[in-house]
Parts: sequence; structure tokens; C-alpha cells
Amino acid sequence: MKLSLEYLVREPKIKADKNPLILLLHGYGSNEQDLFSFASELPEEYYVIAARAPYDLQYGSYAWYAINFDADENKFSDHNQAMQSRNLISKFIDELIQNYPIDSNDFTLLGFSQGTILSYAVALSYPEKVQRVVALSGYLNEEIIATNYKNNDFSKLKIFVSHGSVDQVIPISWARKAPGILTSLNIPNEFREYEVGHGVAPQNFADLKNWLQRTKSSN
Repeated sequence: MKLSLEYLVREPKIKADKNPLILLLHGYGSNEQDLFSFASELPEEYYVIAARAPYDLQYGSYAWYAINFDADENKFSDHNQAMQSRNLISKFIDELIQNYPIDSNDFTLLGFSQGTILSYAVALSYPEKVQRVVALSGYLNEEIIATNYKNNDFSKLKIFVSHGSVDQVIPISWARKAPGILTSLNIPNEFREYEVGHGVAPQNFADLKNWLQRTKSSN
């Protein structure tokens, strides 16, 4: 079926009337195959869907928004594109719920890097659509979240944040700001650091799976 974004799907091995879903959002310059490669390691009761970002960088690479460099090699993110992608992901969530027997009360966003930045933006802009976020190797950018988002109802939202302490792409100091913001919004959150660069350590993956199981039981 044709939806707003290209995607891959792993059906749940244990099927119910409605199953929970984990939606995977890849990083800049990657594609939907990247995070989908560990779909088989995720719990069997979930739909696991990996979305492809809308901006084509050629040669199988995609982005949720452009990152440009000036003459001094300073980075600039295209916030307009980021907000367009935020709204596109929100629409895509609605389409998935319409087209698959998904439990809309058990919806998890799992992002890596730029996919994490978008996961924060979607969940904090539209918390009625997302119950959990797994934020890997990214940061919370308030400039691309919906206006007045702090007035939203976050009572059903939980967030797992992790980052590599020697990340050379997104500094650990950027990631460390998220727990304070989330706590100020009364959003339960867990923050973990691992001695890796811009990637997901085996222990990180084990911890996020454990967190998924723990937070599922308390829904």
C-alpha cells in the first residue's frame, strides 16, 4: 500500500487483535534498511516499521532535513524542512494506524541521530500519538517542536535517552540537556551513556530492550 513515506515492515510473530508498534527513524545520509537490520532482535509482539526520510541525497542516502555548511564549516540545519518532516511523520503515524491493526495506545518511536531529533519533535508536538521514545545518539531541538508545546499533555509519554560519551558527530553535552528539559515537563525519562562514538553499543541495545519491556508492563 502507498503511504506518505516509503517503509519496510516486520509483522509481529505473536499476533493479537491489535499489536504495539515500533517506528524506526534513521539518521542523516542513511535509509530505512539501516535500523531495520536489527528488527529481528526486537520483541516478537511488535510491528516493526522502518520509514525512509523524504529528502533524497542520492546513492541510497536520505535525510529528514538538510544540513548545510558555510565557508567556515559551521553547520546549519534547515528547520523548515525539519518541521515539514515532523508533520509528515505525524501524518504517516495516522496512516499506519488506519492500514494496520496497530494499538494506537502502544506506539513507540525509535530514532537514531537525526531520526532522534525528529522523534523528540514528533512526540513533544503530538504526545497524543506517541507513548514512548527511544532517543539514540541525538539531541532535543526545541526550535523544530510545535509552538506552545509545553502546554501539551505528556502524562502518557516516557523517553529513553542514550548517547556515546565519545560521539564525534553529536557532542555528548548536547544529549545531556534533554533529561533536564524532559523532567521539567514531568516526562519520565532514563538517560544512559556508553563509551562509544556515534553508534549503538551492544549494552545500549540490551538496555533499550529492557526499558521497552519494563515500560510496556506499566502502560
